[in-house]
Amino acid sequence: MLDKLGDDFLVYAPVKKGRQRYYQPYRSLDKNITLGEVRPFEPMKAFFSRARETIARDFRPEMPEDGKKPFCIVGVKACDLKGFKVQDHVFRNHDYPDPFYLKARRDNLILSCDCTCAIDTCFCLALGIKPYPQEDYDLNLSPIAGGFILEIGSTKGQGVVDKFSALVSQAGDSLLKEKETLRSNMIKQVEKNIEENSIPDQTRYKQIIDKNYDASLWQDEAKTCVECGACNTICPTCHCFLLYDQKDEKNMDRLRIWDSCLIKDFARVAGGANPRKKLWMRLRNRFEKKFDYFPKVAGVYACTGCGRCISACPAKIDIRRILRKLVDLTV
Repeated sequence: MLDKLGDDFLVYAPVKKGRQRYYQPYRSLDKNITLGEVRPFEPMKAFFSRARETIARDFRPEMPEDGKKPFCIVGVKACDLKGFKVQDHVFRNHDYPDPFYLKARRDNLILSCDCTCAIDTCFCLALGIKPYPQEDYDLNLSPIAGGFILEIGSTKGQGVVDKFSALVSQAGDSLLKEKETLRSNMIKQVEKNIEENSIPDQTRYKQIIDKNYDASLWQDEAKTCVECGACNTICPTCHCFLLYDQKDEKNMDRLRIWDSCLIKDFARVAGGANPRKKLWMRLRNRFEKKFDYFPKVAGVYACTGCGRCISACPAKIDIRRILRKLVDLTV
């Protein structure tokens, strides 16, 4: 099926080399492709709002086209699918939606997959996310002995199944039971992570920012921050961007790149004033956005429990530790 999908899509599949998991273009099935396991290092937003993209050229009204096929992203995990709740709110659910994001959401194909193991930074259950997809996918693959249980999640997904109907058959009760057993085992693995790290459940996050807005923990936690912005760029829900113009001999392009609220100049205005001139203020802003602002405006916490920021941070700032401290201070 992946071979044939390559006729219409640029197919990306997760591979594992050593301890690293990441997406790479699919060319043929090989031993490094890992559809189960856990999420790759890249966030799903990299396929839907690119790290750097041209959004206007020479002041023409039409959207610049790169001429590439849409993506088919294989092996997407539930924590990344949760990121769409935030990204959609920012780029799609408004009077003036972002046309580039809309096109990517319309054209790209998502083949998600259940997690089959957990790493020590996984804590999705604390955010109300199961370690297997439940929504926002076109097709989902649940690995079982000798194959996969395929679930349809959209009309696009149904179209794929119709096209490749010879490759699928109705799953019997014993296979469905096997899938549920494997999913239950995965839940136990993540629950063990949460227990060992004393991670509070999202039901305890209400008002943890408001009540601790002036707490000393922000300054304490920011002492080791090196202002690299890795936590922002690797996060599946962070979405801020910067616009700039670039001219060469032929074109005047307007480009959009990812931005980071941890960087000093992020909030600086033209006159030089900066409402968050201290690093600890910018760290607090990141948590305020995720655990106060988005619950209020979108009804969702802007964290997926994927643990990427923990792995990416050279200063060892751990979102789980800060959440635990905030909850303890609020009690």
